[in-house]
Amino acid sequence: MFDTDSPVPYHFQIRDLLKQEIADGAHQEKVPSERELMERFAVSRTTIREAINHLVNDGILEKVHGKGTFIKRNKQVHEWLHAIHSLTDTVKGMGMKPGSKLLFSGVIDAPDAIASYMKKDRLHLIKRLRTADGEPIAIESHYYATELGAALEAYNLDDITIYEVLENDLNVTMNEAEQAITCKPLQNDDAEKLELEPGINGLVVDRLITDTAGQPIEYYTSVVKPEMYVFRLKMTRQGR
Repeated sequence: MFDTDSPVPYHFQIRDLLKQEIADGAHQEKVPSERELMERFAVSRTTIREAINHLVNDGILEKVHGKGTFIKRNKQVHEWLHAIHSLTDTVKGMGMKPGSKLLFSGVIDAPDAIASYMKKDRLHLIKRLRTADGEPIAIESHYYATELGAALEAYNLDDITIYEVLENDLNVTMNEAEQAITCKPLQNDDAEKLELEPGINGLVVDRLITDTAGQPIEYYTSVVKPEMYVFRLKMTRQGR
């Protein structure tokens, strides 16, 4: 809801409203014109342009000269690397519909490197294919202690947002994450699920999440479809 009494700047409110409307399917091909939005919200053209430019920069909209501002199809997912958040929230934030398909859930002998991080040799693995607007974008693997994995397995793993369940239902406090992003050749099975050619390189994300005591909660690895995903980071100048 647009609130003229809110301390949140108008252009941020309008940006978020349009983003939600796009996600809900209220606008199918393009968003209303600047004039229509000015009249709807009773704000200046500058305010509308700021809101639209935010959505363009985030890859949700694209401007076509002389024709208007269109919803960008087959758009990339932009993830800002400043906080711990789920892929579900990232996809929703792009105005797209997130989806999941469970590929595997069960206890395994953990790979040596992951066992070292998690301090356990046997771990519960949850592996899911993730989609945005029905298009495959990533294969996520979550590694947990067996007790925590069993608790998560009680839920519908095709539907839940795992981090919401961890925090809200299982009272797990995720405090800090260390993440690495590399480029590696994909396994043929992963490439097929992501609708990519065999032998192609993909982005691989590795992340360890710990609690307030520094104890491991989750080791996460994700194979990402490169043309569908952008990692973004805002930096400031140091050492002046």
